[in-house]
Amino acid sequence: MLKVVVTGADGRMGREVVKAVLGEEDIELVGAVDRNNQGQDIGTLAVGRSCGVPVTGNLGRVLEETGAHVVVDFTTPANIRENIAIMLQHKVNAVIGTTGLSGDDIAEIDREALEAGVGVLIAPNFAIGAVLMMKFAAEAARYLPHVEIIELHHDRKLDAPSGTAVKTAELIKTQRESFRQGHPEEHEKFSGVRGGDFDGMRVHSIRLPGLVAHQEVIFGGLGQTLRIKHDSISRESFMPGVILAVRKVTELKGVTYGLEKLLTE
Repeated sequence: MLKVVVTGADGRMGREVVKAVLGEEDIELVGAVDRNNQGQDIGTLAVGRSCGVPVTGNLGRVLEETGAHVVVDFTTPANIRENIAIMLQHKVNAVIGTTGLSGDDIAEIDREALEAGVGVLIAPNFAIGAVLMMKFAAEAARYLPHVEIIELHHDRKLDAPSGTAVKTAELIKTQRESFRQGHPEEHEKFSGVRGGDFDGMRVHSIRLPGLVAHQEVIFGGLGQTLRIKHDSISRESFMPGVILAVRKVTELKGVTYGLEKLLTE
């Protein structure tokens, strides 16, 4: 039986993870960490029935008391680095859905995880459809190198662009030559209206209430356009990927970046 702790357990994604874990026969929820609603039963908060796991604010203590095998983290960019340090200190495998880690952060976490002998799966998106969208976009960039990325999220998201947009741009970069898109003399009447620049391609972030997680990759060619789009209309879309990661991460060592690495094994 895999023992799992969820951090950010009382957040929107955290509650979905709790619900998903409680629904699996081979996975046991042993801890819930959050700054809100401490002392309350996370099962009551997430699914309306008690599961005997209270919300606590001390991740280290939970790991010491429960003997957890895996921590699933959906917290905030401000907390994630400290949380990972605690996980690795206790030699616990980690599934990280929190975005905002830099390339340098990931390299350092990889080194620390290898020293601890545990696996860390970091994924900017756990929806299987989103992983396929990124894969298809990278393939299309070989033939249609002119591309812009538009990502849309709820207005409570703290980082921009999204981790999914960053990962998509990185994958596209591996498939095309670097060049600056658009007219060389174009002028922005409003600062930033053309979006962020990554390797010459433009990335646009939209934040509005009512959205969950959406991305469209638009390619332009001679007399044609190609659009590859993915929509997560509820946070349930991420849960099959999260559960897959929970089951697989104990087989890994060091950092694995991207859920697609598990889908190809």
